[in-house]
Amino acid sequence: MLEMALVENIQRKNLDPIEVALSYNRLIDEIKLTQEELSIRVGKKRSTVTNYLRLLKLDPILQTGIRDGFISMGHGRAIINIESTEDQLNIYEKILREKLSVRQTEELVKSLKTSVKSKPKKKQLPRFVKESLKDISEYLGHKIDVSVNSNGKGKLTIPFHSEEDFNRIKNLLK
Repeated sequence: MLEMALVENIQRKNLDPIEVALSYNRLIDEIKLTQEELSIRVGKKRSTVTNYLRLLKLDPILQTGIRDGFISMGHGRAIINIESTEDQLNIYEKILREKLSVRQTEELVKSLKTSVKSKPKKKQLPRFVKESLKDISEYLGHKIDVSVNSNGKGKLTIPFHSEEDFNRIKNLLK
C-alpha cells in the first residue's frame, strides 16, 4: 500500500523536483527497490530517476531554492558537479543575482572546474599564520583566505555578504 501511495503521489503534476526525489528515495529505502526497478514502476527512464536522486546530494539551501522555484532542476543538476559546498552556494547566489539560465550556469560550472584544475597547489602557510588564522576567522565571523609569497609577505582576504556585513567587519577592524 505504501508503494502504491508513493507511486501515485509521484505521478501528480504539482510536485517539485525535491519532493519527487524524496519519494523515489523513500521507495528505494523502504520497499528495497533498485533504481532500475523503480524506473519501471514509475514509468521513467533509469537516468531520470538517477538525476532526481542526485538532487538530494545538494546542500539543503540549494534544495530549498529548487523547492521554492528560485532555481530549476537543471540549475541543480549543473551545480551538483561542484564538490565544494562553498562554491555551490556562491554559484547559487550568482544565479539568483544575475538571473542565469541553465546553459549559463553549466558554462560557469565548466569554467570553475577548469580554473580549479589549473590552479597551482597552495603552499604551506607559515606556522605563525596558521596559529592565528582560526582566531582571526572566529573574531571576524568569516573564513579568511591567506596567501603568502616566497618572500614571506602575504595578503588576508576577508569576504563579506552584504553592506551590513561589510560595515560590521569594518567596525571590528577599527
